[in-house]
Amino acid sequence: MFGILQGQSPAKQTATDTINTLSSRLLSATLLEDRRAAILGLRSFAKQFPASVASGSLRGLIGSLAKDAEDVDTVKVVLETLLMLFNPDENSPEASDDIALWLADEFTQRQDNITVLLDLLDAQDFYSRLYSLQLISAILSARPDRTQECVFTAPLGISRLVAVLDDKRDAIRNAGLLLLTSLTPSSPELQKLVAFENAFDRIFNLISLEGSLTHGGIVVQDCLSLLANLLRFNISNQSFFRETGCVSKLKRLLSDAATEQDAQHGVPEWAQSQRDKNLWGLLAVVRLFLVRGGLGTQVNQNAFWQNGVLLQVLHLAFHKSTDMAVRAEALTTCADLIRGNGRLQESFAQIQVESVTEYPQRQQDGKIQQNGARKVYAIDGLLDLAITVSSVQAFDSRLAACDCIKAYFFSHPPIRLHFLQRAIEGHKSGADEMANILTTLLTPPQSTRSSDPYRLWLASVLFLHLIYEDSEAKALAMSIAEGDASTGEEVVTCIQAITGNMIAGLHKGEDDRVSVGYLMLLCGWLFEDPDAVNDFLGEGSSVQILVQAVIQGGSDGVILQGLCAALLGIIYEFSTKDSPISRTMLHTILASRMGRDQYIDKITRLREHPLLRDFEVLPQGLDANHSGGLPDTYFDKTFVDFLKDNFSRLIRAIDRDPGMEIPVISNGIQKGISRELVDSLRTQLDDKNQSLQKAESDLLTLERKLGQEQADHRRTKESAAIELSRIKSVNEGLQRHHEMEINKLYEDNETAMQRINKEHQVSIQGLEKMVLRIRQEADDDAMKVRKRNDAEIADLKSTIQKLEESLAKASKDHIQDLQTAHEEYSAKLEALEARVNRSEERAQEAEDRNNRAEREMHGQESKAAMAEKQLQEKEKARQVIQSELEDLLMVLGDLEEKRVRDKKLLKSLGEEVSDAEDEEDA
Repeated sequence: MFGILQGQSPAKQTATDTINTLSSRLLSATLLEDRRAAILGLRSFAKQFPASVASGSLRGLIGSLAKDAEDVDTVKVVLETLLMLFNPDENSPEASDDIALWLADEFTQRQDNITVLLDLLDAQDFYSRLYSLQLISAILSARPDRTQECVFTAPLGISRLVAVLDDKRDAIRNAGLLLLTSLTPSSPELQKLVAFENAFDRIFNLISLEGSLTHGGIVVQDCLSLLANLLRFNISNQSFFRETGCVSKLKRLLSDAATEQDAQHGVPEWAQSQRDKNLWGLLAVVRLFLVRGGLGTQVNQNAFWQNGVLLQVLHLAFHKSTDMAVRAEALTTCADLIRGNGRLQESFAQIQVESVTEYPQRQQDGKIQQNGARKVYAIDGLLDLAITVSSVQAFDSRLAACDCIKAYFFSHPPIRLHFLQRAIEGHKSGADEMANILTTLLTPPQSTRSSDPYRLWLASVLFLHLIYEDSEAKALAMSIAEGDASTGEEVVTCIQAITGNMIAGLHKGEDDRVSVGYLMLLCGWLFEDPDAVNDFLGEGSSVQILVQAVIQGGSDGVILQGLCAALLGIIYEFSTKDSPISRTMLHTILASRMGRDQYIDKITRLREHPLLRDFEVLPQGLDANHSGGLPDTYFDKTFVDFLKDNFSRLIRAIDRDPGMEIPVISNGIQKGISRELVDSLRTQLDDKNQSLQKAESDLLTLERKLGQEQADHRRTKESAAIELSRIKSVNEGLQRHHEMEINKLYEDNETAMQRINKEHQVSIQGLEKMVLRIRQEADDDAMKVRKRNDAEIADLKSTIQKLEESLAKASKDHIQDLQTAHEEYSAKLEALEARVNRSEERAQEAEDRNNRAEREMHGQESKAAMAEKQLQEKEKARQVIQSELEDLLMVLGDLEEKRVRDKKLLKSLGEEVSDAEDEEDA
């Protein structure tokens, strides 16, 4: 019975059948509620069966967006279903990347489909705007080119997308920001349209709203990404950015970040990581304006300088709390800001920054030990950072500082020579040895293995850029020598000293980077410079050691072997017959000890080494997976370009005949100069010298004839001299008569002067008598005043003694007798005060008389200078009187103190003291 019932039950409906049913209902339904119900059913299958849902109902869903755009609920369900189709369940049996491509093709085949999604952005409903943005982003990620074209063609499409940035709802605004970022990386036309929709101001407002660089999160980072997309390789947008004043907004962002750093509490630790990412992103945006060789690069450099961006970036680079990655990017930005701009390069050296030698050192526990920072010039600070800082974590910053110094003298020969001259002067004076690249290069290596090979490597790179392809700089560098020949010391040239240090490093097993730095420098210096080659060959053993390094190196020494072989090839290529080691001898050494095949093999393996072959694509610095060792940076970009450009020439150098010297280019074919031709030319030069000597003998004959004519001329000149002497004798007679008249006038003048002097002496004697009389009167007056003062002082002393005796007696008598004694004491004290006042008045009168006498004496000083000394003696007498008066005042002060003590004694004995007396004391 059960089997019969089971056979009669309807068949189970599969998911595919249900999806087909719902899809048919969606296409055929005329009522909105029916379509919405079908869509809700399809949404429940979209995650697990995306292929089935898409194949049967995709066009119906897209059509529903157009038909039911006014119904918010239906639009929301449709958009959710479409988003599920683009992001199905990973465990779904129908999940495939091809589904997203097929869905994107369906949307982008018709312009109206994208226009419908853009129209939904005009709605104010939250889900309609958010889901439409997300759906466009999904389509864009699958078919970027076609989607960009559809958005570009859609009416007001870009305007609607940019307007989303003003939405107050964070989710919608952020979705629009991400969509614009994905939409604009490669289309210049889209970039221009977005920029001219006031996108720059909106981006900066959004950054400010999110907390600027310091407190802003991932949204600020996305804003900077969009800003970078709009400006990258787009000259029009860069010009629009400058003209709308956005450069000052960039500067303000950097300034605000610096202000936060300099604040008392600094940047919170939780915000530092994102702050560093934002700063790095902003610096990357600045660098987009500074593409080397770009049409608008110099205009952009000037705009950034005028708005103070360079100063802010440099301050950030040398700030004590700046992260190493940000510091490296800031220094690289500084290099781009000044490179190739002569005015900015000259101004850059005048900027002062904080010295890196005073930086606090970050410990493993995160604590910072603060030290005072001193100000130094920017170039000195960069040299300190590149040469003296030895931390591996700071390598990117050191490399960026090196690039900044190279940019400072890039294509500016005067600055280059000035920099080199200062290095030479600093080396000779012995000052600042740590940061002097010349001292660093010429100092012999230590006995132990260097812990910082990049110090010498960076110094070598900087010196290479100073002299590279600059004959004047090379000549200046070759003038450097160590040792004093006058004292018997061996004179060692700069090239020989560098070669010696390089050889010593090879023998002592120094890090390969040290030897690579020396070899790069020597290769760049000796190339196309026969004088430098001859200087190098002055130390003959160097060639033998280089050959030994090539033939004895192991399989892991490809770089050093190749560089040594390249240096030997350069030496042979540009040596001459007159070199300390002739070309013939050099060719014999290379051919016999190393061999042609080995020479070519070493240089070829160097050229094929990944670090050299893939230099442009390999990161030059610390990578993200750095494990604590030294980075794999061995070469400088300029040297890599030099080696690749001259590789074929170096390969062919060993095949050149020793009789051919200094290659030249003739009609596009490289040829040499035959030594036999040079000798022939020298023979012709000797013939010309002999002809010149013959001409000189003929000239001597002519000179003899000229001497005869000069003798005749002298005789004529002597006769003229006799006549001249006669005229001189007549002139001397006239002069003697004139001198006699002058002597007579002089005697008359002397007589008159003597008479005037006698009259003057009489006047002086009269004045001296007057001064003596005045002095005598002043002395008499001073003596009288002194006597009167002495008498008054003696009287005061006796009175004081009597008062003290009376006071002692009063203390033993009755209280009434003490009051009586007090009254008498007060009366006498008043009398004494009156007498003291009279004494002061008399002293004042005496001082006035002295003043009058002094004025009279000053009046006579204009007539007789000798009276000044006598008046000074009178002044001393007045000062003695004044000092005596001051002593008298001191006595009066002592009396006052005695009086106060007496009053206190009276109070202690119970006697009343009037308030008037207390006020008088006060």
